Amino acid sequence: MSWIDWAALALFFICWLGYGPILSFIGKKGGSLNDDMAHVRAVWMRSMAHREIRLVDSQLMGHSINSASFFASTNLLLIAAVGGILFGGESALQGFAAVGAETVPMKILEAKLALVIVCLTRGFLDFIWALRQMNYTLALIGSAPEVHSSTDRRAFSAAAGQLLNPALSAFSQGVRGYYFALAAAAWLFGPLWLALGVASAFGLLIYRQEASPAARAIRNARRLLEQ
Repeated sequence: MSWIDWAALALFFICWLGYGPILSFIGKKGGSLNDDMAHVRAVWMRSMAHREIRLVDSQLMGHSINSASFFASTNLLLIAAVGGILFGGESALQGFAAVGAETVPMKILEAKLALVIVCLTRGFLDFIWALRQMNYTLALIGSAPEVHSSTDRRAFSAAAGQLLNPALSAFSQGVRGYYFALAAAAWLFGPLWLALGVASAFGLLIYRQEASPAARAIRNARRLLEQ
C-alpha cells in the first residue's frame, strides 16, 4: 500500500475509534443529543416507576426491541453478502473492476473488504448487546412494584435508567457502524475516497449530535423536563 493509503487508514481509525471520546468531550462543553436523550430516558424511567399501569412503557420497549432486531438482521445479511464476495474466490473479487474500483493487488482488495466486514461485525455485536440489555430493562419494567415509597421508586427508576441508557447507546453505536462501513467501502475506489468518506461520515454524525433540528428539539425538551 502507498503512504496515502496508510494515511487515509489512520484517519479512518482515528475517526471510528475516537468518535465516542470526542463526542463525550464535546458533550461536556455544550451537551450533545446522546447526553440529552440519556436525561430524557432517565425521566421516562422515573415516570414509569410512578405509573400504576405500565402498558405504554412495555409497548415503547417492544418498539425499540423490534427496531434493534431489524437492524441486527440487516447487518447480518450485509456481513454475509460482503463475506461471500471476500471468500468467493478471484472471480468474485475481479468484478469490482467493472464498477470503477481502484486496480490493486488481490491481497489489498481483500483487506479493503475485510475492513468493511469488521465495521459491520462490530455494529452487529452492538445490536446484539443492545437487544439483551433492552430485554433486561423490559424485565425491570415488568417487576416494578406497584406500591412503594417515593424513595424506593426513585432508586428503582434510577436502576432502570442505568440499564436502559447503555442499551440504547449500544443501539446507536450499531447504527453508527453503517456510516463507517460505507466510508470503509469507499476505500475500494482509492485512499482519497476513504479519507473523504470517513471525514464526511464523522462530520455528519457530529452535526446530527450537535446542530441538527432533532438535537435542538431534544435539547429544548430536556430544558422543559428539568424545570
